[in-house]
Amino acid sequence: MKQSKFLKVKCPDCENEQIIFSHPSTIVKCTICGRTLAIPTGGKGDLKAEIVAILDR
Repeated sequence: MKQSKFLKVKCPDCENEQIIFSHPSTIVKCTICGRTLAIPTGGKGDLKAEIVAILDR
C-alpha cells in the first residue's frame, strides 16, 4: 500500500505554489485564482497541477 504524502504543487493558471494532500477527501482549489488542483477519487487524488516537490515528514 502506498503512503499518502503532502505535495507542493504549482497552479497551471497563476503559477501559485501551495501544499496539498496526495489523497484529498474534497476538491482542492488554488488559493489565489480558484482553479481546481485536485479531485478526490477514493484514493490518490486526480491532480490537475504540476508537482514541484514531495514533502517528507
